[in-house]
Amino acid sequence: MLVLFALAVLVIVAAVDALVLLALRADGDAGAPLADAPTIVAASIVTLLVIGAASLYKVASLRGGGSAVARGLGATQVSAQTTNLAWKRLRNVVEEISIASGVPVPEIYVLEGEAGINAFAAGYTPSDAAVAVTQGALDKLTRDELQGVVAHEFSHVLNGDMRLNIRLMGVAFGILVLSVAGRKILENTRGSGSNAAGAAMFGVALLAIGSIGLFCARLIKASVSRNREYLADASAVQFTRQTDGIAGALKKIGALGVGSRLARADTEEVAHMLFGDGIGYSALMATHPPLRKRLARLDPTFDERELAAIAAAWTEPVHGLDSDDPDASISGFVAKVPYRKRRETPPPAPDLPHAQASLAVSAAQVAEQVGHPQSDDYRAAGAIRAALPAALRDAAADPADVEALVFALALSRDGAVRERQLALVERGRDGVVRDRVAALAALVAQAHPMQRLPLASLAFPLLRRKPRPQLQQFVVLLNGLNNVDGRIDVDEYCLSKLVSVQVLEALDPSRARPTGSLRLPQCRDAVVDVCAVVAERGHADAAAAQRAFQLGLAEALPDARAAYAPPNDAVEALDRALATLDRLQPAGKELLVRGLTRAISDDGAVSVAEAELLRTICASLHCPLPPLLAHA
Repeated sequence: MLVLFALAVLVIVAAVDALVLLALRADGDAGAPLADAPTIVAASIVTLLVIGAASLYKVASLRGGGSAVARGLGATQVSAQTTNLAWKRLRNVVEEISIASGVPVPEIYVLEGEAGINAFAAGYTPSDAAVAVTQGALDKLTRDELQGVVAHEFSHVLNGDMRLNIRLMGVAFGILVLSVAGRKILENTRGSGSNAAGAAMFGVALLAIGSIGLFCARLIKASVSRNREYLADASAVQFTRQTDGIAGALKKIGALGVGSRLARADTEEVAHMLFGDGIGYSALMATHPPLRKRLARLDPTFDERELAAIAAAWTEPVHGLDSDDPDASISGFVAKVPYRKRRETPPPAPDLPHAQASLAVSAAQVAEQVGHPQSDDYRAAGAIRAALPAALRDAAADPADVEALVFALALSRDGAVRERQLALVERGRDGVVRDRVAALAALVAQAHPMQRLPLASLAFPLLRRKPRPQLQQFVVLLNGLNNVDGRIDVDEYCLSKLVSVQVLEALDPSRARPTGSLRLPQCRDAVVDVCAVVAERGHADAAAAQRAFQLGLAEALPDARAAYAPPNDAVEALDRALATLDRLQPAGKELLVRGLTRAISDDGAVSVAEAELLRTICASLHCPLPPLLAHA
């Protein structure tokens, strides 16, 4: 991307210099080449400054992350307490996929004025992600199709595409700015009379030069995004275990007149982020693969006659909400489409393991689960979300209760420690909040251990919307709960640590770094500490814990040698270790996850509490794990 950008800048500078030289000769002011050199150099410097300033301005305007992109397009935020049925359906789908992915629920937006079927995900990290869909998608898609589109966008969240896309948006604006400026000048001088002729000519010149930047920006976007769209399509199928959802959405885009086009004039900047082509590019400039190629990969039996049949059936359209029942969707949307196969009934959601159950897991398979949820995970997420006590779901959706819910999740099971934590809440807030935290903590204690992370995920969107000073106070108080004394439970510490890290990322998302540059041998001491904590937590017998520690360390760092010495203060050790290990390269994180899984499962059985500890540690390292760990 940077190489292509540099080439584009050079071409634009050359074009500006050529135009300046032409103007000098037209005015008769041109002298010897050496005499013209200062003017040409000055023009080059000014052009570079304009391009650089425009890129820096755009990057700065996007510091707010995904929400800034969505708001910039005029999208409307979907409230957690919305009563709009279509918006509620969208929120349910996004929340279930978020829980299945092991990432915080993103901000959810709707592009209300857009009739086309489209969507995008934007942000620097999952902590500041925003998912937006058009009103056309809500009106025209069944729940399965909407699920396929949202799963496609979550692939961009999990694969790191969002960060690349938002950087591309900022960088590309520098080479688009001349085209934008030229267009604005022409719009403002149209019909202004002869006095504006000079300004209009200047606008035409900018537009002509800017067209070079526009051409280059589109080439850059196309080169970056096409293959990633194929990957996101495949991930959506892997996630939902059926092609009818995402393929059905693409078929409606191809069959219906409005397709995926957006009506806004400023769609150019976000074209590479969209689910479908929002502008109508030529094949050379297209940021997305051809629609028919995407469909052929998803459904080898695809017949183009189906698009005509869908278009004919749509002469009597059915609203997307009326199609959620499988039979209704068949009769309302595809009964008149002879080439569409009836989707098989999906298998039921897997039962959640008993809170005291133990499972055998595979270290290699668990590492492969990071960022790659499967259809079982989506169905399990639906079951987890549905089983949440109504009072806890309501607290996660209530701005007045959301902080109290997170504080409740952070409380220790040790009675004495809990009382000290509640006293700290009362000092930091008031007695009313203390009582609310205690009441919610009683409900949290009755919930399944696998519901703790989903509750934190559901609470996160409301939490990060609070004013910056209030969020900073919240993080200080949450960290205070962790440090009441050294007896706090490790898993509760990890959960509250995860929330505080995500909140800090949301405060300044552009500075967050989900991956780092450190290699695993450089983090030896941190690996030793976290393996020791996990081994001690997973084994009551000291000899078994020592064996588990050595096996876990050998999996992560085969050449390392260290004595098993669990830290006296596990909370402080984890705090120090996680901050270091989060800066690992992706390959190092993969080995670390394998080592931690090996350490916690050496005895052949992983309890639900141990699995949740592993998930919270991994989430703190930006390695999100689905709800159900892969069985051996």
